[in-house]
Amino acid sequence: MSVNGLNNGSPRKRARAEPESKVTVILGAQWGDEGKGKVVDMLAADVDVVCRCQGGNNAGHTVVINGVEYDFHLLPSGIIHPKCKSVIGNGVVIHLPGMFEEIEKNEKKGLKGWQDRLIISDRAHLVFDMHQQVDGLQEQENNRKGQEGLGTTKKGIGPTYSSKAIRNGIRIGDLLGDYNHFSKKFQELAMMYQRMFPSLKVDIDAELIRYKEFAEKIRPLVFDTVCFLDKSLRSGKKVLVEGANAAMLDIDFGTYPYVTSSNCSVGGVCTGLGIPPHRIGEIIGVVKAYTTRVGDGPFPTELPNDIGDLLQSRGAEIGVTTKRKRRCGWLDVFLLKYTNMINGYTALCVTKLDILDTLPEIKLAVGYSLRGKKIDYFPSNVSDLAAVEVEYLTMPGWNTSTEDVREFADLPDNAKNYINKIEEILNVPGM
Repeated sequence: MSVNGLNNGSPRKRARAEPESKVTVILGAQWGDEGKGKVVDMLAADVDVVCRCQGGNNAGHTVVINGVEYDFHLLPSGIIHPKCKSVIGNGVVIHLPGMFEEIEKNEKKGLKGWQDRLIISDRAHLVFDMHQQVDGLQEQENNRKGQEGLGTTKKGIGPTYSSKAIRNGIRIGDLLGDYNHFSKKFQELAMMYQRMFPSLKVDIDAELIRYKEFAEKIRPLVFDTVCFLDKSLRSGKKVLVEGANAAMLDIDFGTYPYVTSSNCSVGGVCTGLGIPPHRIGEIIGVVKAYTTRVGDGPFPTELPNDIGDLLQSRGAEIGVTTKRKRRCGWLDVFLLKYTNMINGYTALCVTKLDILDTLPEIKLAVGYSLRGKKIDYFPSNVSDLAAVEVEYLTMPGWNTSTEDVREFADLPDNAKNYINKIEEILNVPGM
């Protein structure tokens, strides 16, 4: 672009090269529970900062270190690494009682020094107990009207994002600022919900006393994370973003309305942390070797049979947050092509391959037909998605344990062929 003849249309080069680094992003490529926490843990030992950019304590990541199992819901799973800063970004919604309970539980398992590593955005919104109660009341109302429930975790995530969108939400910065202003905003929010839900009871005075204590407890952890991350990247530090939920739960691109309340695709990284797109480097899509989902909603490759039961049992498919059994089905590569369109994966990480070890043959969903016609798009309407017919590619199993295999070259040939076929169809390499 030329302005008053100052240049010839080409962007001017910087006078001095800066040692800027790129952000590596870990995203769930299906309906969640792909094993993102394990991938983050694998990479976090070699990075300086791990970030959460969206969601709340409805997420669930399990990480095993030296035989100890840590469960994280709100905290970035990189918090267990002593040399790594953990950032909870502005796009995350935070239930402070739940966060401190989570910290306490993990402290008992050996988590130490978190106070020196945890950084919380002053722009992040607060989840209050009343948001959680409203979450349950709204689900009850849907059921009362004969509508199908959404399978919400009742953690107050949706109502908090609703508060944020209609601009009566309360942020961490409000809590740490003028307390009279915070108190007024809290009272107005509580009274609004009590008008909407007459059965809702909120002890406003008790909550305000409680949050005055939380304010002092959290104050040392709160920073402007936009500036912190900008300085980190400009100085060449390695930054890793740990996505919560997954692409098919994205509020815009997922199986709406059976979705979460935030953008858990790559766009949520920019808006949830204040990072410009040009600073995003690697985008690693985490893919379970089969497909699972928790809660309601259409699931084209679901196996409501012995094979599905086998996957559920062998894979220990129980939700970390919900404790519900996960629904299981064949790997849906057609779905992965869709989430790749949105996220632009630069690499794939396939997890839980060993769960398929005992199957004589394995199927990959490679196409959809709707009302007798093959389609090249992923249906946006859940009614259409529930009606699709799935085209499968059947591949031979390997009938050999891969549980202890750590190198691709050591996998059985049929397991290699399975992974290679996924990469070939998606045109995305493995990690």
